[in-house]
Amino acid sequence: KHFYDGSCRRAVKREPSFLSGETNSSSKTVMNPTVTPPLVSLQLIHVACVCAGHNASRDVVTLVKSVLFHRRNPLHFHFITDTVANRILSSLFRSWMVPSVQVSFYDADELKSEVSWIPNKHYSGIYGLMKLTLTKALPPDLNKVIVLDTDITFATDIAELWGIFRKFTDKQVIGLVENQSDWYLGNLWKNHKPWPALGRGFNTGVILLYLERLRRISWEQMWRLTAERELMSMLSTSLADQDIFNAFIKQNPVLVHQLPCFWNVQLSDHTRSEQCYTEVSDLKVIHWNSPKKLRVKNKHVEFFRNLYLTFLEYDGNLLRRELFGCPSQASPESIQLQGALEELDEDDQCYDFRRERLTVHRVHLEFLQYEYTPTEDDVTLVAQLSMDRLQMLEAICKHWEGPISLALYLSDAEAQQFLRYAQASEVLKNRKNVGYHIVYKEGQFYPVNLLRNVALKNANTPYTFLTDVDFLPMYGLEIFHHLK
Repeated sequence: KHFYDGSCRRAVKREPSFLSGETNSSSKTVMNPTVTPPLVSLQLIHVACVCAGHNASRDVVTLVKSVLFHRRNPLHFHFITDTVANRILSSLFRSWMVPSVQVSFYDADELKSEVSWIPNKHYSGIYGLMKLTLTKALPPDLNKVIVLDTDITFATDIAELWGIFRKFTDKQVIGLVENQSDWYLGNLWKNHKPWPALGRGFNTGVILLYLERLRRISWEQMWRLTAERELMSMLSTSLADQDIFNAFIKQNPVLVHQLPCFWNVQLSDHTRSEQCYTEVSDLKVIHWNSPKKLRVKNKHVEFFRNLYLTFLEYDGNLLRRELFGCPSQASPESIQLQGALEELDEDDQCYDFRRERLTVHRVHLEFLQYEYTPTEDDVTLVAQLSMDRLQMLEAICKHWEGPISLALYLSDAEAQQFLRYAQASEVLKNRKNVGYHIVYKEGQFYPVNLLRNVALKNANTPYTFLTDVDFLPMYGLEIFHHLK
């Protein structure tokens, strides 16, 4: 984890700031013959996401990239995760080493009892109700948080959104964008009966939660009473937490602060999202809130898709930059790494190799769905490869039906090519006992030992068969081990 005390300051011009005018009146100024800019406190911005499973763990990385690309503030991400997402994301952030970013994880299993009693028809399952529990899940001294779905893409600095908290009245506790479909109007089909909502209702893909105030009004008790009352007639939720949030707001409209709709442009079919902007440059946040995702209908969908793909394939190594005028508090790992680098002799003929050995590569474990419970005699085939050996995967999977652990040395763009290849392959897409672990490219050399170690470390059987990726084992070879 990387920790930050939130005390950084930076100079900005005397123009509308990205913090929506939030300034510190006691700050000193920077000398300039024409402008005397105030110092604006670079606040630590808190962001919460619920993330469960392999697919959501992949999706949330694109969201994080879009936030990191535009941000000028230190960030603290709070992830409510299952065991799978915790393992994947903790490894990823530990190896990513982004300055001025702190990450905390909270066990979703400990929160399930809070919402498991609510029948839910939404495809997100029980995790789609977890945002209701954030006042309990997050630290009691955390006052405000931005809550995001994993299918969000930012097109601006998240500090602009954080600054809207300053516009809340004393009574407002939650900030939301109006729902841009007709769902809560109840006219989508005959006998369509949605949960109660204020007007068109609100979408919960982007939420500003004033946690301190929510705790003060006994939020946990209030949403429970709302859900119990409505479930007596509705029997289940259709849109998970969104239905309960809307029923609560219907009864307590004074508590909601309506955000401008460009903070959550909802790209599901039959929405009014096109009315949120006159130019695509006006957009702030794009929400792929349809099960169709990138195949949704919208006249500007190509622009939205290209923006999403830009961050999907963006080199995450470039986001390791320090914030301008805001040096981060170095982690013990960073200090140790810097010390090792300083000890290197640039005149050494092996300098490039020794420096490369100290490179910390980003690692994304279990890039695709992985479900396998080993037995006491199982053997995992272990190998490493790069893009030019991708064609060997199908042959290996045909020859070896047992568990496989593979480390793939790829760029961010190549990782997406691999994903499309694996999802289109009749052989690969049906295998759930193959662990694909992405080690992202960095530097000029191929880190063969690192790759082998990543693949070996993530084999979860008592025995391993270490091989090169262009060696094909005999058909059924894994069975012979059991016949010893």
